[in-house]
Amino acid sequence: MGLDGRLRAVVGLAQAMAAAAAPRDSVRAAARAARLALDGSFAAISAWERERGRLRVLVNEGERRPGEAEFPEDESYPVHDFPEIAEFLHELWAGGGGPHAWVEHAGGGRPGRRGEALRRRGRGTCVVAPIVLSGRAWGELYVARGDGLPDFDEDDAEFAGVLAAVVAAGLAQADRLEEARRLAFTDPLTGLANRRAVDMRLDEALEAHRRDGAVVSLVVCDLNGLKRVNDTLGHATGDRLLERFGSVLSLCGAMLPGALAARLGGDEFCLVSVGPPADDVVRVSEELCRRAGGLELGEGVACGVASTGDPIGPVQSSRRLFRLADAAQYKAKAARSGGPVVAGRDTAVVRLADAAARGERGERRRFRGRA
Repeated sequence: MGLDGRLRAVVGLAQAMAAAAAPRDSVRAAARAARLALDGSFAAISAWERERGRLRVLVNEGERRPGEAEFPEDESYPVHDFPEIAEFLHELWAGGGGPHAWVEHAGGGRPGRRGEALRRRGRGTCVVAPIVLSGRAWGELYVARGDGLPDFDEDDAEFAGVLAAVVAAGLAQADRLEEARRLAFTDPLTGLANRRAVDMRLDEALEAHRRDGAVVSLVVCDLNGLKRVNDTLGHATGDRLLERFGSVLSLCGAMLPGALAARLGGDEFCLVSVGPPADDVVRVSEELCRRAGGLELGEGVACGVASTGDPIGPVQSSRRLFRLADAAQYKAKAARSGGPVVAGRDTAVVRLADAAARGERGERRRFRGRA
């Protein structure tokens, strides 16, 4: 396709999205137009749900394989299986670059599972282009060709980036209709869930715990060194650290099916897990501490864990679970621990939390003020 043909394809994509009567139709029109523009056999558009740590497929268009519905009810993939969306792209942008598309091959050696997915579905090559809204990765445009067809090349990747930008413009228009609802439960800086969403999730989780014994776990994280970064490098750099850690938290949270990743405010974050055993939550918390310690900014993270799967006594309310996780996080911070402190496995944590409940009516700020 020559330059004129590609220009017509870009205009056609924009027009198709603008003519769509509903958001679903808009996404389908975008995938179809991008597939035809790139001479692909299959296309998909996926959204990065940071609070769930997953890429959720919105539409599959073209030559679908068994199990690929046009509009999947719940086809999603944890971002730790495709780390470039949370790590590679972020590092590229942080270094002053832009969101570039790239080509994958069925026999390629890039990290992640795209090559494996291509082989499994009888496709030989794909081009992946990040969709960026308001300076943040929103999701991705994915176009593939069947096995035996010519491979995509770097020119195709560059064109896919242009198409993804047009898709982003169309999505931005539709996205404004959902903005008010999303902001009510989303932290605007990191894109994670906010405190209101955490409170609602914990209330539902503890009801499930009382009803059928579901294991409910809370991981509270305090990002170390944020004040130093703000004071010495400026608040814009501090915000970048918060965003970067938010991406790491989202990635690690995806290792726990159904976990909710959230920013509580300031330098404090959390994970809410319902179902996985406490040992799994602790392992993920260890991985989170390891990754946070490797960030280019900040001084790691102080991490406290409280789980109904450990001997912490009855948990009748989210307040007690928060108090226990806070006490564990306080001890991790005071000890400059490189890993999580776990309530119940450290009996001093339970005593500290209970003393705080008796002396200060369970206010969470007790531990933060002493740290």
